[in-house]
Amino acid sequence: MQITSPAFQNNGKIPSRYTCDGKNISPPLIISGVPENAQSLALISDDPDAPVGLWVHWIMWNIDPKTTEIKENSVPEGAVQGVTSFGDAKYGGPCPPSGTHRYFFKLYALDTKLDLPKTADKNALEAAMKNHILAKAEIIGLYR
Repeated sequence: MQITSPAFQNNGKIPSRYTCDGKNISPPLIISGVPENAQSLALISDDPDAPVGLWVHWIMWNIDPKTTEIKENSVPEGAVQGVTSFGDAKYGGPCPPSGTHRYFFKLYALDTKLDLPKTADKNALEAAMKNHILAKAEIIGLYR
């Protein structure tokens, strides 16, 4: 399984359009090679370099496994966004206080759909995914 973006290369700079310095909208993501037996996909985007510890920028689950693209500034039909470190259930772009940070976009293929409330956070999502992960892929973007 693979996740890429037409907006930035793996370990490349995320364009400011997708950050707090720009429009603060989610970047386009391309998905391929999803296992045939996957029942859903989940996405976690986080920053391990934040001074306060891991900062969650975007989480989403119950993405249709047939999804091949998450368009810029959109959520696939039927997918559910969870609560991020910003305190709301939507994408929050990179906005590092200092230095270059790494932003991971991690995609998981799951053998089930998840029954989580919209108030679920990354910890709840990871707990629900436990023992259901068929495959994982990631792309890393950089921003300062």
